[in-house]
Amino acid sequence: MNNQSQASPNVLRSIPPVDFLQRALADVDLPPQVVANLAREHLATLRAGAPVRKEPYDRDEITASLRAQADTLARARLRPVINATGVLVHTNLGRSPLPAAAAETMRAIATGYSNLEFTLAEGGRGPRAGYLEACLAALCEAPAATMVNNCAAAMVLILRALATGERREVIVSRGELVEIGGGFRIPEILEASGAVLREVGATNKTRGDDYERAIGPQTALILKVHRSNFYQEGFTGEVEVAELAEIARRAELPLLYDLGSGAMMATDRLAPIEHEPTPAESLAAGAGLVCFSGDKLLGGPQAGVIAGHPDLIARVKREPFFRAVRCDKLVLSAMQETVRLYLQARAGKAEHETIPVVRFLRASLDDLRARAHAIFETIGTAGEGFTLDVVESVARTGGGTMPKSSIPSIALRIRPAAGAAAADTLASRLRDGTPPVVGITQDQCLLLDMRSVFPNQDGTLADALRSVLR
Repeated sequence: MNNQSQASPNVLRSIPPVDFLQRALADVDLPPQVVANLAREHLATLRAGAPVRKEPYDRDEITASLRAQADTLARARLRPVINATGVLVHTNLGRSPLPAAAAETMRAIATGYSNLEFTLAEGGRGPRAGYLEACLAALCEAPAATMVNNCAAAMVLILRALATGERREVIVSRGELVEIGGGFRIPEILEASGAVLREVGATNKTRGDDYERAIGPQTALILKVHRSNFYQEGFTGEVEVAELAEIARRAELPLLYDLGSGAMMATDRLAPIEHEPTPAESLAAGAGLVCFSGDKLLGGPQAGVIAGHPDLIARVKREPFFRAVRCDKLVLSAMQETVRLYLQARAGKAEHETIPVVRFLRASLDDLRARAHAIFETIGTAGEGFTLDVVESVARTGGGTMPKSSIPSIALRIRPAAGAAAADTLASRLRDGTPPVVGITQDQCLLLDMRSVFPNQDGTLADALRSVLR
């Protein structure tokens, strides 16, 4: 007896049609075509399982199940959230927020026409991003600079441009073969570019003579990778940029330094955290090229910045792959304004606090504590089933940057009487709000860290808390 013969005749007839489900879900915040596609997929799944059923389907259950899927998809639409996790460059929450001026410039460029590839003085076609490249070079204190759509693309582009012909080997320390996130690893990036990896040293210790012995006729360049998302302690050692640059100079090879995090300021002066190498420091120490992310500690849009020797930059821009990874007008406009704000601040014409990630790093504990207490006083110390207080906490830079950095911070702590399960429920209810509020659960409590919350969001955060705590 086959499976089909086991089914009741009423089973398939009990499956509602697509138009019935569309009408039942007309109030869901999704385009009708999307609801129809979800319904078709859901019904196809039901029909596939129908041959082994004997009882008819319940239409209300089918509708409820489909509604849950539709609501989940609707909530997945990109929208603003309040980041109360204390992680400043939160990859899952969009990394660094843009400066307001950058967002306004991007809006103006997006909603009209622009001189993207047009020379206004001559009235003809012109180069793309010339102004931005000049500003990036000034910011990095480099002879030349350019930009692509992310740092991994920058790495692939550089390797495609410089590791060619008979010279394809790229020398890298074993201790720097990092995974940059999302499963992407330095060896795989090299392979994708067509370069050949030449590992030197040991996982924990690499010396200068390790590099020197590896240099040969097939060597294209030396690559140094900043361990921005992890650190090593104990019996470790690495070759500093200046020494590695001298080795590369004697061998007449380029030295590429992948900085990753893109810090433009002395991070140890912004907050009680360690110093992160900057592009200017690395180039001054002898690196021929540096590359780094635009949406991490720089505080701009997602991009990969390349800066360094003008001949090397020219070779990179001549690589045909450059067009495949170039930035669109919106990213260029946002980065243009972000870089301009940095340069204005250096000239004393603006404040670095116009860059949100810099403002968050610099925020004093006294200011954070005052803001937390203002919210605390509007809600009260306790209510039915919870207690609320202001506590010291620890914030992080995040985004694969500065893994050792623990930044002193202040948080609102909500302790539900029912314990961990209630803390998770409270966190879920806050995420379901408008706007969603994302905190962290810890020790059977919900913590809302103030360091990653914009001051103008304090009132909204207080309203959200009052709503869910009722």
